[in-house]
Amino acid sequence: MCTSGQGNHSHPIAVDLADTAEPSAAPSRELIEELVAANHILFDQGVVDAFGHISVRHETRPDRFLLARNMAPSRVAAEDIVEFTLEGEAVNAGGRKVYLERFIHAEIFRKRPDVMAVVHSHSHSIVPLSIVKGMKLRAVFHMAGFVGQGAPVFEIREAGGDATDLLISNNHLGRALAEHFDGHDIVLMRGHGSTVVGASIKQAVYRAVYAELNARYQLQAMQLGEVTYLTEGESRACVAHIEAQVQRPWDMWLEQARARRA
Repeated sequence: MCTSGQGNHSHPIAVDLADTAEPSAAPSRELIEELVAANHILFDQGVVDAFGHISVRHETRPDRFLLARNMAPSRVAAEDIVEFTLEGEAVNAGGRKVYLERFIHAEIFRKRPDVMAVVHSHSHSIVPLSIVKGMKLRAVFHMAGFVGQGAPVFEIREAGGDATDLLISNNHLGRALAEHFDGHDIVLMRGHGSTVVGASIKQAVYRAVYAELNARYQLQAMQLGEVTYLTEGESRACVAHIEAQVQRPWDMWLEQARARRA
């Protein structure tokens, strides 16, 4: 059984959990296949490497979510998907090790009933913007309007003190992170990475990919001179109009992912 104690910072990155609740009705094959594909796409697009994860809310049990067992995203298959409660408790792990940072997903799903999918990553261009004081990730091009006027940065020291390993290792830290998602769909995590949410797996993947690209473009532009960022109105319009097209890149990424694994 997992613990939600605040003071316990000694823990493995992968953990064994006893299943503590009855499994719900099995999710659809289509949802599982989409979650598996999302893991592969995020790896192929350079958002995750051996670390990072994506979850989806259960389609018939909003108080449950699905997340792969502890493993590299590029290797996830349908049989690796585990169901969890919003306490971060495993339902059908069956002895398989699970991600320590499942609390990221559990507490965001609890905090944001509108969120259907969550991506946590350490994408390379995001991390520098999480550690420079006074610098924020801001929307610089039309594909990343969801970033808005400045993504908040979660400072784990405020919730966990100055001796953590920066991992979201319990419910307390997960709740502290989730609080930053009021009015925001992406939150940077100081010295760690970022977490992105969406109303679907496809939207969350889209946002994770273009958040990384936006950070890359912002860092490059800052070396050249003063940067012109999107206005609040431009950001809203881009979300409303361009994110309606998430199926287009998804289809391309999915085709590529399947071809690489054929």
